[in-house]
Amino acid sequence: MFRTHPRLNTALALALLLAGSVHARDAQHTDHPHYLDDTQLHAAVALLPPPSPPGSAEDVADQSVTFQVYTTRSAEQAALAKKEESFDAFAFAAVLGPDFNPQRLPRTAALFAAVKKDVAAAKNEAKQTWRRERPCPVNSCQWDPEGDASDWKNRDYSYPSGHATRATVFAILLGKLFPQRADALDRYARDVDWRRVVRGVHTPQDIYAGRVLGQALARDFLASASLQRDLKLAATEIAAAGIAGSDAGKVH
Repeated sequence: MFRTHPRLNTALALALLLAGSVHARDAQHTDHPHYLDDTQLHAAVALLPPPSPPGSAEDVADQSVTFQVYTTRSAEQAALAKKEESFDAFAFAAVLGPDFNPQRLPRTAALFAAVKKDVAAAKNEAKQTWRRERPCPVNSCQWDPEGDASDWKNRDYSYPSGHATRATVFAILLGKLFPQRADALDRYARDVDWRRVVRGVHTPQDIYAGRVLGQALARDFLASASLQRDLKLAATEIAAAGIAGSDAGKVH
């Protein structure tokens, strides 16, 4: 029987272990890429000022807007706000048309899935930093007032709005892919933001903080060489799909 030296066995085992670790890390990076590092996420969160102190005149005024909007909303407004509880980049098909969907655009879907994870990390850090409680207009903080208990169970803190953060980032990045529709994308993102107030789960202050955080994150995303590479690939994919308004040659 062939025998190797104990030290050689140890060296071979170590080499295999390292190779496996590198392979696993590379596979993880491929499956779950991150465009921003922790330092960038912390810096973006640090740009936000603290929310209004609870019970202050500013806080009372902020909360009163949500109360007014929630209690005077129409059934149609309530239904649309509820529909947007689950929200990703492909909700912007409302602006870009039904061909803008993940089935036709898998590269684009992968890009925005990765962006969404980085945005969520920053948003979660910000919410945990200030732990501002959700507004509770009338019965919105009672058990499942909207008839969607799964959302209720997942409720977290209020400041900043995750939807507003995400919508702002998506609108800015999509504006690079669809420059002719950048203004319409921004308007749609702002409408999504406001419907979080309509839904009774955020105040205007939460929304504005989400926009500030989203703008900071979008700036860092666009400075990322890996995101720029993937953005160009997405632009090529979108152009090949024949979706009007895209500009594959001028993404920068």
